Amino acid sequence: MLPKIKVNLLLLIVIAIAFGIGCGFFMPDWAARVFLTFNAIFAQFLGFMIPLIILGFVAPAIAHIGRSAGLMLVVTVVVAYLFTSMSGFFAFGVGEWIFPSLVEPRQLVDAPSAIALTPYFNVEMPPLMSVMTALVFAFVMGICMAYLTSGALRKGFNEFRDCVQLTIMKAIIPLLPIYIFGIFLKMTMEGEVVSVLGAFAGIIGVIFAMHIVLLLFQYAVAALFARRNPFKMLLTMMPAYFTALGTQSSAATIPVTLRQTVKTGVKEDIAGFVVPLCATIHMSGSAMKIVACALAVMIMEGMAWSTGMFAGFIMMLGITIVAAPGVPGGAIMASLGLLASILGFNADQQSLMIALYITMDSFGTACNVTGDGAIAQIIQAIFRRKKVR
Repeated sequence: MLPKIKVNLLLLIVIAIAFGIGCGFFMPDWAARVFLTFNAIFAQFLGFMIPLIILGFVAPAIAHIGRSAGLMLVVTVVVAYLFTSMSGFFAFGVGEWIFPSLVEPRQLVDAPSAIALTPYFNVEMPPLMSVMTALVFAFVMGICMAYLTSGALRKGFNEFRDCVQLTIMKAIIPLLPIYIFGIFLKMTMEGEVVSVLGAFAGIIGVIFAMHIVLLLFQYAVAALFARRNPFKMLLTMMPAYFTALGTQSSAATIPVTLRQTVKTGVKEDIAGFVVPLCATIHMSGSAMKIVACALAVMIMEGMAWSTGMFAGFIMMLGITIVAAPGVPGGAIMASLGLLASILGFNADQQSLMIALYITMDSFGTACNVTGDGAIAQIIQAIFRRKKVR
């Protein structure tokens, strides 16, 4: 059921963008302001949910990882985090080099249709806590739950996570296409949509090329540990890659990823441990897309950015998006708080991020699960002389 929701979401986002652009050429101002009013209220609700999403995702994930003891677990988590962070820095380096030539700051067009539209009214929904407070609270509670013998607190946070997931799937995701429609409707009526769509096409092409390079790098590193042909290993993992393209779900692809990882020469017990774990904690493809899209949007919006700013963002991103694959668009939803608090994104810029991310959702998922096979090779090489428990 989950993969079907993801596929439908992608289709609805594309339709929403197309209809938003088309309606922007003839919709009267009074009707457009109705959608902008919805967008203003929805943005407030999204801002209210962001700290809760972080708390609901991160705290149970830390508790789950901490509950399982063992050196192999620690090494797997570290390798997955390093791969995820390195993919973010790789995306930033490539984007800093290429994106300024592809993306130009957008400006309002001096034309009769280039009008400034405002919502009729807004409803303030202050979040219960700031993003950083939610992150620190999630870390503290997750560590405490990992060491407490009583399962009551862990059960409570697991149920809270389920409530957050239910809210995303039943409220945020179904309304997201209307929100995207309103954003592109506004951009069309204000004369900005041409520059945005031109930038979208170039960004998507660069990110697609980057994720191929990233997989080649990951398997080159794995080959140094495993003493195997990296191209042969990567070719063996292609069924998992294409399965993830179709399902857009790391969890749904686990059986195929596990089978192909064993075919690359990883023992079944190690593959059975690493692959399911990495389906949750290894997010190289997702981190690469989020960082690249964030940099592109900042250039497009004429926002100030620096290497230090993105370094902090990338390091926090690798932790925040842990356990997010269980929800459609979970990685981008979990990262919205960091986009706002560290990079200074407003609601409109966050909506552009959502639209860009979801249009490439399947490629990020495919990159994540295919890279899991490389991590399994590294873990086996490290523990080849140790008895796996």
